[in-house]
Amino acid sequence: MTQLVRMSGIDKHFPGVHALKSAQFDLVPGEVHALMGENGAGKSTLMKVLSGIYQPDGGTVEVSGESATINGPRAAQALGIGIIHQELALMNDLTVAQNIFIGREPRRSFGRLDEHRLNTDADAIFAQMKVQIDPRAEVRSLSVARQQMVEIAKALSFRSRILIMDEPTAALNEAETNELFAIIRRLKSEGVGVVYISHKMDEIRRISDRVTIMRDGAYVGTVHAADTPIETIISMMVGRDLQSVHVDIPDLTSAPVALEVRGLGRGRAIRDVSFNLKQGEILGFAGLMGAGRTEVARAIFGADPRDSGEIIVHGKSAMIRSPKDAVDAGIGYLSEDRKHFGLALGLDVRANIGMTSLARFSNAVGMLNEAGLEKTAKDYIAKLAIRTPSDRQEVRLLSGGNQQKIVIAKWLLRNCDILIFDEPTRGIDVGAKAEIYRLMQALAADGKAIIVISSELPEVLRLSHRIAVMCEGRLTGILPGGPATSQEEIMRLATVRQSAVEEATA
Repeated sequence: MTQLVRMSGIDKHFPGVHALKSAQFDLVPGEVHALMGENGAGKSTLMKVLSGIYQPDGGTVEVSGESATINGPRAAQALGIGIIHQELALMNDLTVAQNIFIGREPRRSFGRLDEHRLNTDADAIFAQMKVQIDPRAEVRSLSVARQQMVEIAKALSFRSRILIMDEPTAALNEAETNELFAIIRRLKSEGVGVVYISHKMDEIRRISDRVTIMRDGAYVGTVHAADTPIETIISMMVGRDLQSVHVDIPDLTSAPVALEVRGLGRGRAIRDVSFNLKQGEILGFAGLMGAGRTEVARAIFGADPRDSGEIIVHGKSAMIRSPKDAVDAGIGYLSEDRKHFGLALGLDVRANIGMTSLARFSNAVGMLNEAGLEKTAKDYIAKLAIRTPSDRQEVRLLSGGNQQKIVIAKWLLRNCDILIFDEPTRGIDVGAKAEIYRLMQALAADGKAIIVISSELPEVLRLSHRIAVMCEGRLTGILPGGPATSQEEIMRLATVRQSAVEEATA
């Protein structure tokens, strides 16, 4: 069978970084070939070479058996290569059809837009995909999952035979993921080759045929997904066996309560939520998408107003009307979207670590003590094992795991003893996940009170001392952490409707 893609000996340098070191990859028609590795392993860089975004410094690329020089995205599209980035590149104010054919709109005489053909052509692509999306709808009106389908349709409009998907399910729920997988399987049956980049191990087993692993910019090996244990793939990715992180439930009987929430309410999003969190405890929050977990965190932190309820910090009622009030009360919030709400990506590591504590490093006239900030930043870099060339490195150039550690450092420096982690390992590779887990356990052992919100049930089970489960804005139960609780028990409470709650409490 002629290979759709064959890349060999690919080299790529950036200033101070050897990003690809004689990397290789191949793809055959009708397969899903997963590309895996820790953040910074070179996966996305290799695919950007294939899609013409980067030019290689060495090596060869063959497409459909022919040597190819891909000197830009248009050249890649002409060769039938489409890429769907993790950050969707759609224009919200245009229609679905306009997004699909942007710059290639069908025209009538005198250059007038042929809107009927535009929508008909878009409909034909959706029919091929077997999805129903109105081509006349504005993109902003679509869910993230529907927008993902529009990106796929755009790629297919170039008659792509090679489709690169970079973390396609990062913002999708289980039902939306299943819908995406159904489309991928249909594309496979038509001979399309799919390159699938993901950190989610369960997805790799479900959808991929082969897996290629990269580490530190170099090719490690290719294995068949069905025949290879997940542990083997992880070991190939990180170059070592990861120690399992098991929850060790401490005896918190006499531990003081750090945070108590009574009757918290906000419209239909949060309905009479009450719980407490002890010093040294990790309290997990589980539930389906839209259950209200993040809404509870944002209300506690003052990011969203609450209609009712009381927040008690260390035994005293706290008037939290804004994030500043929360921080002053010792509460730090690590948002699920760290790039938008946790970091200043264009600033360096030092500035990000110190941004909430600048008063500590300023004199009476506002002059910044640069030496003091530098020393403190370096102390936290060492303490949290943040991998960065220096404290002057721009944060945007670091991996997701190291970015997350910088957010943690920022709140630790601010002396926050109550930390809310919202989806702490989203977009983070398996090696960095284990480091974040160990760090959170160490913080709890030091007396920090921690709330962890996660959509990954194994993550909640392996980290939490107790697990609060939500459904439709209500807290439906609190379960013990560790082996005493199963995923099935969590899901039972996560799907309890209000009528069932009323019957149980009648």
